Amino acid sequence: MFGFHEENVPGRCVWVNGPIIVGAGPSGLAVSACLREQGVPFVVIEREDCIASLWQKRTYNRLKLHLPKKFCQLPNLPFPEEYPEYPNKKQFITYLENYASKFDIKPQFNECVQSAKYDEKCSIWRVKTISTMGSIRTETEYMCQMLVVATGENAEGVVPNIEGLQEFSGEVIHAKDYKSGEKYTGKKVLVVGCGNSGMELSLDLSNHNAKPSMVVRSSVHVLPREIFGKSTFDLAVMMMKWLPLWLVDNILLILTWLILGNTQKYGIKRPSLGPLQLKNKHGKTPVLDIGAFERIRSGDIKVVPGIKRFHRNSVEFINGDFQELDSVVLATGYCSNVPYWLQGSQLFDQNGFPKGQMSNGLYAAGFTRRGLAGVSADAIKIAQDIGSVWKQELNQIKKEVSYS
Repeated sequence: MFGFHEENVPGRCVWVNGPIIVGAGPSGLAVSACLREQGVPFVVIEREDCIASLWQKRTYNRLKLHLPKKFCQLPNLPFPEEYPEYPNKKQFITYLENYASKFDIKPQFNECVQSAKYDEKCSIWRVKTISTMGSIRTETEYMCQMLVVATGENAEGVVPNIEGLQEFSGEVIHAKDYKSGEKYTGKKVLVVGCGNSGMELSLDLSNHNAKPSMVVRSSVHVLPREIFGKSTFDLAVMMMKWLPLWLVDNILLILTWLILGNTQKYGIKRPSLGPLQLKNKHGKTPVLDIGAFERIRSGDIKVVPGIKRFHRNSVEFINGDFQELDSVVLATGYCSNVPYWLQGSQLFDQNGFPKGQMSNGLYAAGFTRRGLAGVSADAIKIAQDIGSVWKQELNQIKKEVSYS
């Protein structure tokens, strides 16, 4: 099954021993490292020119990990002891680069998957890619018996269809293209979205003396990142070992009320389901506040309702209010791109998330809505499964050789 190998000929077919891993972000790196530990060969395909391109190219400068580092490390390599509790963007990228180096992970960069389809007759995956090196464009078809989808939940930025947005004369960017509030000093900026990104970008704009307004269209849980000096997430994990989810939620909300007060008073309505239940049931992550809420309380960040439509120099809200604007930042989230290239598979839904148990040697890494902690758990499980199949096949080959 795995005993045959053919050298990569540009524009030709390539047989891959072991699995193909699509994506060289944290998920792809973690699966690769775990496979390396199992002694299983693999090929990593990455459309960009670097590992963790989302972190390197599409995140704002002030970004830090939202959870303590112990929940964010990848398998078999802890963060350096000298790293702070919440590593920043640069530190996390350095950690990932060291991770790739330690486990000798060398992705094939600038190679974009056009399609991946399971060939029922031959029981193999056919993965077609286009690579661009300068002006040279190369088409390749890879064949393998196992495919790991590791492109993640956040492969593409979501741009909502808002009436009049194209008529707006000011700058409109997605959060993935936002780096710093430095160039927005003194400007009226509308941040569309109130998740972790929307809150942090609003805080960054406020820090740079811009005039941010943040659209809060629906209810959202805002929790302090730390409660009495301890990570809120860490506290929740500890309590969940002994208490039911609903009770942990109630305790967290009471503690949050003591620290932040009544968020509804400032235009941020809480959902009826508790933060952990909401995350469990609908995958909606609570906002971990690192200072934005204090700016909302002081009026430095203005909370505004849903948008009715944009005009040339202003925005109209659903309550009838108007506001003049210079710029718009769409902190409207990200989505999976799997439906664009994974063909003929009923194993992913239209939003690009796995429906359940994979088959035909297909695996999904990093789609659990559990962040980096979920990435590590996925990687370990996938590598163990592939490793066991790999070892069975090797034993079978050895038996056939010994009998011949």
